[in-house]
Amino acid sequence: MSTEATTSTETAARVGTVAEPIAPEDGPAHDQAGLVVPLPRGRGSSRLISATAVATDLLALLLATVIGVLGRNSLAIFPDAADVSSVVTGMALWQVPLWIGLLASWGLYRTKNMGAGSVEYQAVVTATGITAGLTAAVLYLSHSQLSRGFFLLEFTVGLALLLLGRFSIRRGVQRARAAGRLLNRVVLAGNPHTIDEIATVIRRESWLGYDIVGAITPAAEPSLRTPRGIKVIGTTERIGEAVRAADVEAVICAEGAFSSSRDFRRLAWDLENDHSQMIVVPTMTDVSAERLQVRPIAGLPLVHVEKPQSQAASRWGKRLFDVLGSATLIVLSSPIMLAVALAIKLDDGGPVFFRQVRVGKDGTLFRCFKFRSMVVDAERLLAQLRAQNESEGGVLFKMAKDPRITRVGHVIRRLSLDEFPQFFNVLRGEMSLVGPRPALPSEVEKYEDHVHRRLDVRPGITGLWQVSGRSDLPWTETVRLDLYYVDNWSMAQDMMILMRTARAVLASAGAY
Repeated sequence: MSTEATTSTETAARVGTVAEPIAPEDGPAHDQAGLVVPLPRGRGSSRLISATAVATDLLALLLATVIGVLGRNSLAIFPDAADVSSVVTGMALWQVPLWIGLLASWGLYRTKNMGAGSVEYQAVVTATGITAGLTAAVLYLSHSQLSRGFFLLEFTVGLALLLLGRFSIRRGVQRARAAGRLLNRVVLAGNPHTIDEIATVIRRESWLGYDIVGAITPAAEPSLRTPRGIKVIGTTERIGEAVRAADVEAVICAEGAFSSSRDFRRLAWDLENDHSQMIVVPTMTDVSAERLQVRPIAGLPLVHVEKPQSQAASRWGKRLFDVLGSATLIVLSSPIMLAVALAIKLDDGGPVFFRQVRVGKDGTLFRCFKFRSMVVDAERLLAQLRAQNESEGGVLFKMAKDPRITRVGHVIRRLSLDEFPQFFNVLRGEMSLVGPRPALPSEVEKYEDHVHRRLDVRPGITGLWQVSGRSDLPWTETVRLDLYYVDNWSMAQDMMILMRTARAVLASAGAY
């Protein structure tokens, strides 16, 4: 058993027993002691993913070696000083295994390190850089006459193919999991309400691949279910027995799973010889892994949390990226913007652009540019439609079938073409390519105090809210994602959001 623990400093639990059986058609059956009777399950999904990653990386590196050999002759500025057959044989015998070994040493073939975030890609880049450095050192010390053109091509192409392979595996695994395959069976342990919160996230993010078998709570509920309907299959007093009986890949422990650190340690001992992982959900949430560093002192894991990154998100590096990116996008999208403008004008003869006052960084007001997608008197009609607002909390106004949207407007909204003029807002410094959703002054007036944190950075054309559901998200989730972005900003995250935005726009997910 490999123990995966992001520690929590506050855990509390009481004990109880499960007294009544659950019918097999409702889920896992229980014996008279209240433990789950194991049901047949698929095994080997983690091994399959790891084996696929190894095979893909090996193929990528061998292909990079061949491309390096075949392409070096076309780089006339580099001397050609090695026999082709000896190069391929030598590099395949020692350098490719070294490369694979370094990838493995960074945990890149462990499924828990695959499939989410930018850490996996960063590890690939780091392992490749170390391999290149070691290779260069070996070649220098051995006085090898290996072509510099080959060296450059192999590592450039190799890195690109490794990243492409990782991306392809990630997309394939996520699609399979969303379709109900390659799932890992898990149980959730803790207080019923905390379990329900975690289950909500797991079920929404189906690509994580967690299949919730049941819940383990401090005391048996009369209905044998949590408030949101998850079956209680055991109690925290006998958590290890319940986990083994359920035959799951992991137990996710939340607040209420343990009454003391001694109980935590005993569970780790109890599962030491099993295949089940132990995953701990910390009480601190919405903090990125990049801001956390665990430093064990005398057996006490101290979690150091770096400061929020809102100031870093306003510095010159992000601004330079915005200027170059928006200028490039304006040039590339100018034919599309011209076509959209013509279509809007021919549709109803009204103005092409819609200018609306929005709230920017630090509460500064600015005029946000968009292609007009609604009728000319849309603002006047809004008062008549307020009663039909479908947004949770009433801060935003949302209607899936808003009668104010024009025929052209339906098309450009679905493809997000209406937002292209905001590239000029980015170029002017009023917005960013990535950031929180630009808010209306009327919305800001309704903000709770903590929500004003969204205004510490420039609003964005896209953001976490855009790639996580767009208009389908409730207000509370939109706020949570925006605050997470502000506190945990990084350039790598911006790049990931931009790539995910392209996919979300093409799928037209949550756009109306």
